[in-house]
Amino acid sequence: MSVSTSPTAAGLWRRSRATVAVALLVVATAVFGALLAGGDQGRYLDPDDTSLRGSRALAELLRDRGVRVDRVDSVATAESLAREGDRLLLVGAPWNGDYSEAERLADISGDLVVVGDQPYLDVLAPAVEHDGQARLRSREPGCRLPAARAAGSAYLGGLTFKASGDSCYAGSLAVAGTVTVLGSGEFMTNQRLAEDGNAALALNLLGSRKAVTWLVPAPPRPGDDQLAGPGGRSIGELMPDNVPWAVLMAAIAVVVVALWQGRRLGPVVAERLPVVVRAAETVEGRGRLYRARRARVQAAEALRGGALDRLTPRLGLGGQPGADEVVAALAARTGLEPGHLGAALYGPPPADDAGLVALAGYLDEIERQVREH
Repeated sequence: MSVSTSPTAAGLWRRSRATVAVALLVVATAVFGALLAGGDQGRYLDPDDTSLRGSRALAELLRDRGVRVDRVDSVATAESLAREGDRLLLVGAPWNGDYSEAERLADISGDLVVVGDQPYLDVLAPAVEHDGQARLRSREPGCRLPAARAAGSAYLGGLTFKASGDSCYAGSLAVAGTVTVLGSGEFMTNQRLAEDGNAALALNLLGSRKAVTWLVPAPPRPGDDQLAGPGGRSIGELMPDNVPWAVLMAAIAVVVVALWQGRRLGPVVAERLPVVVRAAETVEGRGRLYRARRARVQAAEALRGGALDRLTPRLGLGGQPGADEVVAALAARTGLEPGHLGAALYGPPPADDAGLVALAGYLDEIERQVREH
């Protein structure tokens, strides 16, 4: 008699019920947290906002240095303040104006700092070209801009740009004349300002004038927010009072079901490996594969890459140093000929196996001399 081994609905449910219970718990918790938190998450890069996303701390630091900070939400106010002279205009959070207002902002005399993905960036900064995107993290300046070099590492990334002037922090800070464009303004928020050189960079960029005109998005006009209820109240405010309690009860029920039906896992079982391969044998096997395929180019790249990874920290070169910088540091450290060092580390691949062996020996000699000196 044959027996079917196809999975049944009951079997699939038994195997997946714990996962489903946990997923329901996560969803219920997220919904409940959103309802309790409400809609106020802070105003991004607002000089009057004390939340993590605001920039009240930076505004106070500027005022302590004698820089006047004027928060404005209209182009007309920014134009009137520009008549005082010696001002810097900062366009921070994504601005909600139209094309003609962007042209008026671009015509305001003085320095201009534009943050993030603005809707009319090509009008505000016509000499700056969008180049790509980089992950937000702590970065070194990597440029000659005095404001960036004095600040050092900063939390930058986001959009990247190309400009006629200096380009710093992997392209996330670009300068073209009197216009400075930033890929992200996270380093100027209350949450990030105290990290790395974020405060120093922000003060160097914004503190060069006697006053800063800080443009923020204008508040929505009545009728603009389609999700607002009577009196401008949000959906959360319009919900009945018992909805959060119902969500809480559902979350508790999900937790109880997860604890009741969840799979019990025992202790981890230690299992001996069927075979242990020495590292030397792995290296020899890989070398034989390179030789069988006559992959001298790949073998040379592997040798040079490994040598550079070991030499760069010993030479005190951080980040991704250039070839000239590495060769100069090695020549000063070992006394070897710079031309031979450059050919060994960055030259063309060897033409035959003998050349590959000679390259490996010379790289070993370089590492030995660096260790001894």
